[in-house]
Amino acid sequence: MNAAETSSPTLAAALIVRNEARCIRRCLESVRPWVDRIVVVDTGSTDDTVALARQCGAEVHHLDWPDDFSIARNHALDLTDADWNLVIDADEWISSGGEAMRAWCRGAPRLGTVCVHNDYDGSGTASVESPVADRCWSNRLLPRGVRYEGRVHEQPISELPRERLNVHFGHDGYRDAQMETKEDRNLPLLLLELGDRPGDPYILFQLGKEAEKEDDYPAACDRYAQALAGTPHHANWRHELLVRQLHCLGQAGRAADALDLAETQMQYWANSPDFFFVVGNLALERGLSDPARAVDQWLPLAASAWERCLEIGERPDLEGSVHGRGSHLAQHNLDVIRSQMALLGASSAAA
Repeated sequence: MNAAETSSPTLAAALIVRNEARCIRRCLESVRPWVDRIVVVDTGSTDDTVALARQCGAEVHHLDWPDDFSIARNHALDLTDADWNLVIDADEWISSGGEAMRAWCRGAPRLGTVCVHNDYDGSGTASVESPVADRCWSNRLLPRGVRYEGRVHEQPISELPRERLNVHFGHDGYRDAQMETKEDRNLPLLLLELGDRPGDPYILFQLGKEAEKEDDYPAACDRYAQALAGTPHHANWRHELLVRQLHCLGQAGRAADALDLAETQMQYWANSPDFFFVVGNLALERGLSDPARAVDQWLPLAASAWERCLEIGERPDLEGSVHGRGSHLAQHNLDVIRSQMALLGASSAAA
């Protein structure tokens, strides 16, 4: 009988780390109650990461950094010798749902997808202007034998079905202080990967995000357009890709092009608050650049888009969805624009 079908499958946590003394204890303490074994592969720490990991009960192994995240991930998975592997990073932690994993692992082999909540400033909330997802769904609970591909933004490769779990991670690696230590790390690896896999839409998507991070919106638009052309509609990242492209087109002064693109894609995202939130922003930008039609066309379009956000509500199941676009962020924008429309209407009546 397959071990995954028995009542007691083994479950291990697998990490790759480097200079994570700031956060590794938090991560491992959150994991330790739910797994049989913790395997840490250190790729060259010069701080107290290794000592802290051992204090938390982890087995620590060493690997010279291979300039390839999938090689490091797979090395850690090779060392666990477990029926199931929980893949987690040191700047993440299990915030809820850890107790559900053991029972879930008694089922048939499949990939378990957890919800990762990105905390950018410690508040746990997004701003009205934020184009960045505050959560994502990521395949992190893997049966024995599944391995990764990709130098960076690596993904587990398997034909097994994916299934979402009610397991939630926190993640603070995108805060400014942490991102400073990762600058210039991803871009060279992504370009190498693109050289190996020319035209790969997922790599192009990630290159677009790198350009967007640097506020190079024209370059981001070009990368996202290439990615959209090759990304199938069923791809889980297409929602975030499209929303980011619409946002970047607006930021690049191409709101008209963005609205044209949105019109062609609306049939697929009629129930996405993120899609309509950005459409509202684009309509507002068109109103600012085309004041002659602002009151009659662009501002009402923006208002109706944000009203649609509220009708849909939050959609945390959509990849790249930003919390608030189906509630308070849309309501804020709607309140502001209604006030402006009322003022403009009063001014017109007085004239």
